Amino acid sequence: MAANRMNREEFFAQLAGLDEERLKKALWNLYWRGAAPVRERIEAEMAPAVSVPRPRAKSAPVDPQQVLAHVQEFVGLARAGSYLAGDRKVSPAERSRWRFTFRRHAEAAREALAADDPRPGEDAVTAIVDLACYCKAYQCFRSDDPMEAAKFVASDAVAALWATMLQRHGQVEFAQRAMPQLVRWESRYGWTLRGFGQVPEQETQLAVVLERLLPAPDAWVACAEQYVDALDRVAQAQQGATDRRGFGYSGAAYEGKRRADDLLDWHGMLLERLPDYDAGHLLDKIAVHPALDGGYLLLFRARLALARGDLGQARALVTQGLNDLPGLDTLHELAAEIGADVPERARGVRERLRITVSRS
Repeated sequence: MAANRMNREEFFAQLAGLDEERLKKALWNLYWRGAAPVRERIEAEMAPAVSVPRPRAKSAPVDPQQVLAHVQEFVGLARAGSYLAGDRKVSPAERSRWRFTFRRHAEAAREALAADDPRPGEDAVTAIVDLACYCKAYQCFRSDDPMEAAKFVASDAVAALWATMLQRHGQVEFAQRAMPQLVRWESRYGWTLRGFGQVPEQETQLAVVLERLLPAPDAWVACAEQYVDALDRVAQAQQGATDRRGFGYSGAAYEGKRRADDLLDWHGMLLERLPDYDAGHLLDKIAVHPALDGGYLLLFRARLALARGDLGQARALVTQGLNDLPGLDTLHELAAEIGADVPERARGVRERLRITVSRS
C-alpha cells in the first residue's frame, strides 16, 4: 500500500479541486475515525501558535587578528575606489551595502579592544577612524555624506580607543601614541560632510575627549610634550615634500591654517593649564610652530600674550589676525575687549554679516 501513495504534487493537485467545505468534511472524517496518533497530530496543527522566545545564543568572542585583517582589506579597497567603480574585488551588491559593511567592521574593531591583547583592536579602530577622516577629502563610497550614511560617530570610536590605550599602556605610552592621532584626526566641525543629521548631534571634539580622560597635571604635561613632537614630525614631512619638489610646498600654508583651526580648543585647554604646571615653555613652541598658521594661530598668540600681561602685543596680534580672518567673531570680541584696532576690511565684513543675519 505504501508504494501506491501519492507524492506531494499529486496530493495537492487532487486537493485543488475541493472547496473549503469538502476539505473541512474530509479532515473531520479523518479526525473522528482515525487512530489516536492521527487525532493528536490534527489537534496539534489546529492549536494556536504560542510564541516562545528563543534564548539568545552568546556570540563567540571576536578574533582580533581576523578583525584587523578584514578591516585592513576593507579600508584598502575603499581607498582604492573599489566601492565606486566596477572593480571585480567588490560585487555590485556589496557596493550598495557598503554602509552596513562599514558599520560591521567598526563594531567588530571596538569589540576587539576588549581582547587580552588589545593591539589588533587598536590598529583596527585606528584604520577605521583614518578612513573616516580620509572620506572628508576624497570620495570612497557612493554617498554625499558617508559617515552620516554609515551612522559612524568617529569621536565615540576614538574615545573607546584612547580609554583602552590609557588603561592598558599607561599615560606615557598613551601620550606618545594619542598625540599624533589628535593632530591627524581633530576636527572642530565634525567628521560628516554636511554637518547636520543624527551623527553630528552625537559627535564630540577630541580635545573634550582628552579633557575627560587625562587624570592629573603630569598627564597633561606629558601629552603637551608629545603634542609638540607630533607637530615637529608634521613640519619635517612638509619640509621633506618641499625638498623633493624643489619649490614651496603648496599645501603647507592651507594645511597649517586648517590644523590651527581644528586644534584651537585644544590649544585653549593647554593655555589654561600649562602655566600652572610649570610647562609654559611648551606654549611658546606651539605659538611659533611651522606646522600651524593663519588667523587661529594669531588668536592663540594673542591670548598667550594677554595671559602674560603684554597688552600691546596682544592688540597687534588681534589686528593681524583680523586681516587674515576678518569675519571671525572671537577675534572681534577680543578686539573690543582689549581695545585693538579693527582693520577697515574686517569692519566691512562684520557689517555685511550682521545685515545678512538680521535679514534672515
